[in-house]
Amino acid sequence: MGSERRGRISLTAELRRTPLSWGDALTGEERTPRGGEGAILVHVRLGGESGDESEFRALARSAGAEVVAELQARRERPDARSFIGRGKVEALRDLCAAHEVDVVLFDHDLSPSQEKNLERALGRRVLDRTGLILDIFAQRARSHEGKLQVELAQLRRLSTRLVRGWTHLERQKGGIGLRGPGETQLETDRRLIGVRIKQIRRRLERVRCHRSQGRRARRRAEVPTVSIVGYTNAGKSTLFNTLSGAGVYARDQLFATLDPTLRRLDLEGVGAVVIADTVGFVRELPHELVAAFQATLEETCEADLLLHVVDVSDPDWESRRQQVHAVLQQIGADGVPMLEVRNKIDRCPGLEARIDTDEAGRPRCVWLSAHESDHMPLLYQALGECLGGGVRHCTVRLPFSAAAARSRLYRHGLVMEETVEGERGWRLSLALPANVRADLLPPEAELLEGGAGEVSLATGGREP
Repeated sequence: MGSERRGRISLTAELRRTPLSWGDALTGEERTPRGGEGAILVHVRLGGESGDESEFRALARSAGAEVVAELQARRERPDARSFIGRGKVEALRDLCAAHEVDVVLFDHDLSPSQEKNLERALGRRVLDRTGLILDIFAQRARSHEGKLQVELAQLRRLSTRLVRGWTHLERQKGGIGLRGPGETQLETDRRLIGVRIKQIRRRLERVRCHRSQGRRARRRAEVPTVSIVGYTNAGKSTLFNTLSGAGVYARDQLFATLDPTLRRLDLEGVGAVVIADTVGFVRELPHELVAAFQATLEETCEADLLLHVVDVSDPDWESRRQQVHAVLQQIGADGVPMLEVRNKIDRCPGLEARIDTDEAGRPRCVWLSAHESDHMPLLYQALGECLGGGVRHCTVRLPFSAAAARSRLYRHGLVMEETVEGERGWRLSLALPANVRADLLPPEAELLEGGAGEVSLATGGREP
């Protein structure tokens, strides 16, 4: 038993790492796929449900696994002990032996007991869909906030699977005078996990407060926020880079981008806009991730406009589009105005860049390729119409004493042209959105062009 203990990793030491590898804490070895490691995928269809096997293959490859074989199974309901039944377990064991793999990945969520029973029967590591997605998130997390959120999700999952971490102590039964160290160790582990979860929640609460302060500041300055959402690998980060010039990591893989990124974009007629690149969605997004990533997902819920990026080169794009809508409803963002961006038309012969409008003439959908910079003016136009609600052009003269007001106009991106008229002040050509605040223009501003009915000057000019 001593050698078994030495072969295991202390959970106390494990909790000091960020993010936590919950498999290591349980067994003392890596549970998740390592780069180039062979894996067998198990696809189970329950009842009449249909699944996307190609998506699960992509998830496995994103985690670093090399898919060497796949097993198909169909059942009316899951087997309580092994999920797939005794016969399929035997077939899977033979398949593992034939290919000499070390990990088996299930395209379904398994209970802790099912996972334990399968590992015992197969003699291999077993990982379900949620565990695989959590591992990908752990690999992709780069920022402090992202690592905290992934660790919280992993700890919540680990707390239900602790019993497997000390199987070498299961022989010691409880009873008066016979209480073994196994039960004590489990209680200690649960307490340590509980303490760590409280610490992470406190830190994430500070992150939420910080993000909330940023959103309040943007609302006070009337800077709209546009959040880019969509199915994973739909081209969100590529579009974000093209719009903002940011160097966000973008690759043809699932969950290439995890940490949210904010950048400023100046739109003609609207002014400054904040663009947010968020984490991609996926079918059956694990509840642990939705709960842990609440601080990040609030950027989506509090946005003024959602850019829903859809990969139209995907044969199943309509289904993925509906799944994104379902996730948005799950996180409470289904009421946010949305502009759909149908991306990757360069892969679909016959499709051209265009804007589709609704019955009222408002932009509803933009067809483009995020790689084509000459398609971006269409998106800028649609964003301007969605956010600006109409633009009024005017020319005003500001005295030199109104330097603070001039600074505000520039900060909001409303100045199109400026000339200096000797000692009389600045002559400014402005593009004012319909929802612009009147107090951006001081009472000493003199309207030169634009018409009194189009622009109302303020009665006060205090700095917002």
